[in-house]
Amino acid sequence: MNSDHSAIEQRKSGGGLLSQPKAVWAVAFACVISFMGLGLVDPILPAIASDLHATPSQVSLLFTSYNLVTGIAMLITGMVSSRLGIKWTLLTGILFIIVFAALGGTSGTIGGIVGYRAGWGLGNALFIATALSAIVGLSKSGTAKAIILYEAALGLGISVGPLLGGELGSISWKGPFFGVSALMLIGFLFILFMLPKLPKPTNKTTLADPFKALGFPALLTLGIVAFLYNFGFFTLMAYSPYVMDLDEHGLGYVFFGWGILLAIASVFIAPWVQKRFSLVASMCAMLFLFALDLAAMAIGTVNGSPDTVIVAVIVAGLFLGINNTLITTAVMQAAPVERSTASAAYSFVRFLGGGISPWLAGKLAEWYKQETPFYFGAFMVILGVLVLWVRRRHLKHIDRTTAAH
Repeated sequence: MNSDHSAIEQRKSGGGLLSQPKAVWAVAFACVISFMGLGLVDPILPAIASDLHATPSQVSLLFTSYNLVTGIAMLITGMVSSRLGIKWTLLTGILFIIVFAALGGTSGTIGGIVGYRAGWGLGNALFIATALSAIVGLSKSGTAKAIILYEAALGLGISVGPLLGGELGSISWKGPFFGVSALMLIGFLFILFMLPKLPKPTNKTTLADPFKALGFPALLTLGIVAFLYNFGFFTLMAYSPYVMDLDEHGLGYVFFGWGILLAIASVFIAPWVQKRFSLVASMCAMLFLFALDLAAMAIGTVNGSPDTVIVAVIVAGLFLGINNTLITTAVMQAAPVERSTASAAYSFVRFLGGGISPWLAGKLAEWYKQETPFYFGAFMVILGVLVLWVRRRHLKHIDRTTAAH
């Protein structure tokens, strides 16, 4: 439980962000490669649609199957890791990603790719839920700095992924799938040889534990907010490539810029914001600015100005980077449960939003107008701000804990 870690946190929090054991760097490196897989497919979405004669909503099912399976599988990650241990859960997750990413590259139909992305999502769930708790548990510098390191790995992976995806995708849309598989094999070897065998938890986690964790109002609030703002996040990820009028290289560079801003904001700006403003005020401000940014994408689409959409997508990295670090830090302190359980419960709720939103964005464009998905995404993000503000009293203890560290 979180209270069990208080004495350890006091001893660890004095270490610098870069003063980490080899095991932490091994997991962080694997995280970079894992998160590359999220952005790697962005530059090739229009190419897949063109090659396989599919609509944007059909291609968006690549995100939907991936996110839905990731979210549902989050419920079993704690149960699996408490029995296999952290190291073998990470390795199992990576193995799933290696196999299903490679199979995705061999497929010639949208249905096949969507199915293989579901298997990829299962591996992703086992990996990312365990990786976060592993970095936090093994770090010498305390929870807040460990999470910044995790978010930095996320930002780096998300930024480099589209660049690599654009390069490989310009050869063939299959290239990024094989690229992820090869890179995750390297990550597998890093974890295998650099991560020591860690003791298994004394308490075995059950399937009911994540649902019990959501009984804590703070964790439920953060999950609902993430569920809602993921409608904006995945509208940006899964739909914006269709309205920027760019080839694979161009889309790769745009999402590289977005990811770089996300990484900079996560590592350098978010800690500054955390120290000076309350959690609720900071998150409300970032999400409100993100909603305005989505509205700017809609206006750019209406006016036939791809440049406006391009700039808005890149700028969004700033707001999302700060918000991601704030909400991830908060989740780790939201409820008196194991960190891995808190992460699994929160991720289950937020990935459900990530599962519905990509498909819905494509459908809204087919049913109404090209700009409708951006307006709807902005509306859902604003709804997240309202939920956060109405339920702000449940998060007061997190501000006090953050201030103490």
